Amino acid sequence: MSSPETHKLAGEIIEGQHRLQQRVYYEDTDFSGLIYHARYLHFLERGRTDYLRCLGCEQSKLIGFDEEGLVFVVHRMEIEFKSPARMDDVVTILTRTEKAGGAKMVLSQEIRRGETLLIQAKVIIAIINRLGRPRRLPEGLARSFNGVDEGHNA
Repeated sequence: MSSPETHKLAGEIIEGQHRLQQRVYYEDTDFSGLIYHARYLHFLERGRTDYLRCLGCEQSKLIGFDEEGLVFVVHRMEIEFKSPARMDDVVTILTRTEKAGGAKMVLSQEIRRGETLLIQAKVIIAIINRLGRPRRLPEGLARSFNGVDEGHNA
């Protein structure tokens, strides 16, 4: 069971959108002091993982969800780079569900520095079983992803 301090680390869901703040460290940047483009994938993954955590769905436990197992894998990602982040910036990763059902989910993500949009991404997640075969998202989980309520925090 996680503690209240752990919940704070996972961000929060406000008005149907998950918000997670992260600092840009030296290790995230290239020689110019700007965040290296591939590091944005790490920030986006953290946002998706903690979004799931705030919905009460820890990825590490999904493989044992039922006898079939449940695994989320990135099938497709579209990223538009708008503006760079710099070392020591505090960025906000925003994640929301566009659609969840069948054997896929579509998530919309943004990374912002204050009001400035840095990254906009659309992520298509395939749902598979522990053998790597497609499976339907269980109805209860689909409802959780499609019906995030305001103020629902982990």
